[in-house]
Amino acid sequence: MIISKTPFRISFFGGGTDYPVWFKENGGSVLVTSIDKYCYISSRYLPPFFEYKSRILYSQVETINKIEDIKHPSVRECLEFMKIKKGMEIHHDADLPARTGLGSSSSFTVGLLNTLNALKGKIISQNQLAKDAIHVEQNLLKENVGCQDQIAATYGGFNLIEFKDGQENFRVYPITIKSERLTLFHSHLMLIFTGFSRIASEIAKELVQTTHQRKKELKIIHQMVNEGLKILSGNGNILEFGKLLHESWKIKRGLTSKITTPAIDEIYSEALKAGAKGGKLLGAGGGGFVLLFAEPAVQPKIKARLKKFLHVPFQFENSGSQIIFYKEDQYK
Repeated sequence: MIISKTPFRISFFGGGTDYPVWFKENGGSVLVTSIDKYCYISSRYLPPFFEYKSRILYSQVETINKIEDIKHPSVRECLEFMKIKKGMEIHHDADLPARTGLGSSSSFTVGLLNTLNALKGKIISQNQLAKDAIHVEQNLLKENVGCQDQIAATYGGFNLIEFKDGQENFRVYPITIKSERLTLFHSHLMLIFTGFSRIASEIAKELVQTTHQRKKELKIIHQMVNEGLKILSGNGNILEFGKLLHESWKIKRGLTSKITTPAIDEIYSEALKAGAKGGKLLGAGGGGFVLLFAEPAVQPKIKARLKKFLHVPFQFENSGSQIIFYKEDQYK
């Protein structure tokens, strides 16, 4: 049995420039960090004592005899991609719900590919793991997803990720920030669960289709990556980061009609009235988690104003996807 542990992520700036339809011609980059909320996947060859060949456990339970009959798309395509022929048992658990803007789908794919490689006795690099996850999601599943989530989940840490002319041409630059500055920065962040969930690929489809009409907006979003990094790396007022988030959100919410909703706009508006300097809806849009940037002194007021929504404490993390348990499988 193999168990993997793969982090979720928070993306600050650059979302939308990590889609191949954009960065193949214009280049792209994102400022992103992984957080201490994880996707756990255990995989093993299923002992030959059951009337079914494989069992897949997530929010549903599937018992199947053929890989092509698996309903969970990522499980099905990952097993096909890894050329797994024997019966499998795959179990998924997570610290946070799916479809909430924290890259959970990609964390699942990365974590599953990591366990399957380990199950076959293969050791692959972080670079290859990220590339394989991108391939599965974009080419096999045909989903409208970017490239940042798979890379952030694989590598972990606080990174600047740059994209150039192809899915396989990316660079990961770990961000070095003084510990006092990083602690100050973290103290200004709030993660609020809106309670709504959505399928990112469906929302991103409209963004992909209209990319050629949004060149001005996406270029500004791209520039904000370096602006945000300069604020973090410097000694100026950290509140400028929150203001930049606010400017980014105003641009992003206008990219498509599906990114925000009246309910999300109300949550954000109430947070600003209570003292937040800025924030954004995480992920492709439509629902999930809202990231707010606010001085610690006003955060209790924001929590009170948004009391019907769940506030989720978190920390930054640096581990990326890793195998946390390995036991030799006697049925391999």
